[in-house]
Amino acid sequence: MTSIVKLFVVSPDTRSERRFDLHITIEHLKAKLELITGIPVQNQKISLHNGDVDSQVVAQLDDDAKPLGYYSVRDFQTIKLVDTNPSTSFTGQLSDVSQVEKFELSDDAYAQRTDSVLAYKQRHKVGRFAPPSTEPTPEPAVNIPIGSRCEVESTEPGLKKRGAVRFVGYTEFAAGLWVGVEYDEPMGKNDGSLKGVQYFTCRPNYGVFVRPAKVTVGDFPVEEIDFDDEEM
Repeated sequence: MTSIVKLFVVSPDTRSERRFDLHITIEHLKAKLELITGIPVQNQKISLHNGDVDSQVVAQLDDDAKPLGYYSVRDFQTIKLVDTNPSTSFTGQLSDVSQVEKFELSDDAYAQRTDSVLAYKQRHKVGRFAPPSTEPTPEPAVNIPIGSRCEVESTEPGLKKRGAVRFVGYTEFAAGLWVGVEYDEPMGKNDGSLKGVQYFTCRPNYGVFVRPAKVTVGDFPVEEIDFDDEEM
């Protein structure tokens, strides 16, 4: 059984997927999390959740001497960090715009400027100033939560490709919205990376990127493989 667990790390300024050894102590974990989130070890309050939007705390990782595995941590759970003394660090300053001096310009004054983005769009017929025939079609909204079970549409009749959603977003390899899926079986094309960019992590040939229209989210459990006694 592997001692490595894949977890989402969420703080006021960061969100990432990381791998940790279940044998490391919470004290050692905090040192790693300081490098990831910028929150000093002494300011960290760490809680374990089943997902990003799950407010229910599974466990408080507050005993520095205990190993991470003591808290029964599972793959793709979420570690949330709170900075107990943000005044001594930069936590939250990346997202706090209240301290930024604002430059304000009235709509009329902005519309009269010739060096503005609005003026550029008007001159070059971009965006809402483009002719109706060239108006870009907006991306349809998708509801595909990361971590949810799914089934991917296959071109082969009768073939079901099931797995879990690991990534939803835009990529560097092609335009538009993409969904990264970790298959239950090695029917994929990659390990969660493409053209040198790692979007999520999984075993080789278990990962694939598909368009949202090909993904159905629902109750799709891992299928058991029944071996026929007459076949080997």
